[in-house]
Amino acid sequence: MQVQEHDTGPDPTAILVGSGISALTLGLGYASFGIVTTMIFAAGFVGGLFMWLALPSRATWQDIKVPFWLALLLFAVHRVEENVSGFFQKLSEITAEQTPSLTSPALILLVLISVGCWVSIPALVAKRYSIGNYFAWTFFASMGFTELAHILVFPFFDSDPKLYFPGMASVVFLAPAAWWGMWRLSRRRPALQ
Repeated sequence: MQVQEHDTGPDPTAILVGSGISALTLGLGYASFGIVTTMIFAAGFVGGLFMWLALPSRATWQDIKVPFWLALLLFAVHRVEENVSGFFQKLSEITAEQTPSLTSPALILLVLISVGCWVSIPALVAKRYSIGNYFAWTFFASMGFTELAHILVFPFFDSDPKLYFPGMASVVFLAPAAWWGMWRLSRRRPALQ
């Protein structure tokens, strides 16, 4: 699963692993949060998969490390904001799905897989494994597209609309950091001689 040094894209084994992880993540998301939320966060794992396949990357760890660490830090801030502002309660009201228990096996696996993939990005991209680029695409797509639902989707379904929807304040910083990461990941570099 090494990165190719030309634009042939990921190798078949990496594609199979990436597709399997995307499918597993969506299945666990459905088991945890239901169809509506799963459709929204599919933008991260399915969108990231398609971007990884469509935009073969020669990006190095040096190319994406600053936007990665910035987005990861802002994601942590975003998670705190979600918890403090009652996001999951609001999500439950909008989707009519119960908030899963923190001890739910599906939720635990979902968090372990997604966060596990994302924290492995520095090592895998630095070692030039193509699956690391898949993880980077899913991370940046999740932060840059999925999290925009706090601004572009959820407020329109809120029965008590206000100027603020839980989680939206930090997204205005998180999403641009992720877009920067996607831009850095998608830039073409000269082929190695």
